Amino acid sequence: MKNILVTGGAGFIGSTFVRRAIARHPDYKIVVLDKLTYAGNLDNLLPVKDAPQYAFERGDIADRATVRRVLETHEIDAIVNFAAESHVDRSVLDPHAFINTNSVGVYTLLDTARELGVQRFHQVSTDEVYGSIDEGHFREGDPLEPNSPYSASKASGDLMARAYYVTYGMHTTVTRGSNTFGPYQYPEKVIPFFVTEALDDRPLPLYGDGMQVRDWLYVDDHSDAIDTVLHKGAPGEIFNVGGESERHNIDVTRFLLQTLGKPESLIRYVEDRPGHDRRYALTNDKIRAELGWEPAHSFEDAMTETVRWYQQNDWWWRKIKTGEYLEYYKRQYAARLAETEK
Repeated sequence: MKNILVTGGAGFIGSTFVRRAIARHPDYKIVVLDKLTYAGNLDNLLPVKDAPQYAFERGDIADRATVRRVLETHEIDAIVNFAAESHVDRSVLDPHAFINTNSVGVYTLLDTARELGVQRFHQVSTDEVYGSIDEGHFREGDPLEPNSPYSASKASGDLMARAYYVTYGMHTTVTRGSNTFGPYQYPEKVIPFFVTEALDDRPLPLYGDGMQVRDWLYVDDHSDAIDTVLHKGAPGEIFNVGGESERHNIDVTRFLLQTLGKPESLIRYVEDRPGHDRRYALTNDKIRAELGWEPAHSFEDAMTETVRWYQQNDWWWRKIKTGEYLEYYKRQYAARLAETEK
């Protein structure tokens, strides 16, 4: 592999992968294909914009002509697909975009890559395809039971990648990552949302009782796991990528507030999300045993570093939290927060 196409590379995890891949593999050409929807941000790629091995193409992974042109122009021999609509709340409000990108887009990438003989295809997925689990940890062979339009659309992409391996013999791999956090994450997601709201002393709308459990994974660790699977993973294999840091949402919120020196009185318990999964948990046994990867950062250190990044880089997030973002915020939280004032 020398010419790698990173779809969704202007997003949160994708841009982290691009920045780290350019530093780690200076002999590779890294081409980013991104539609630059609301969460795609070229500011995420400013650290590498002048790197000679970096190139950017704007386009939609569901547009076959665009995908073919990019693959042929840059002589791509491997694809890492981060492109996705990824916010559960938005999928509840409007599922259409999720089906188009996360299902149709993955098919378009796979089929065009098959026609052109691309050597490898890696699908970046999520632990949410498994659904909720009360006890224990999900393993790669467990049934998929997605509970939101987002997770259902991601599961369809996973299954399509498997189908192209079984049916056509393509070298496909899949990683299913747990809740990821770190710098450059669009501030609709809970960590940057709560940090940036707390910095302005605004209320934090915490769903339900706040006792939902998530396994938290630092974005650098997630990126390195994907790089490891891309290079070492056997065709057709699926690997869980967990942070091994389970926390209740309320405890994460309190940690953020403590790190910022803000009062817990900012927390507002609001009406829960429809179909909100209670607990996600993955085992890393397979990727650790077969490929030697494990998370390198502790929850506390990585979360503290993340909070400090948002404190020091308000130039990045303040301009995002305008326009479309504010309209989404009002739709999602205004009525919920109003109920807490009664």
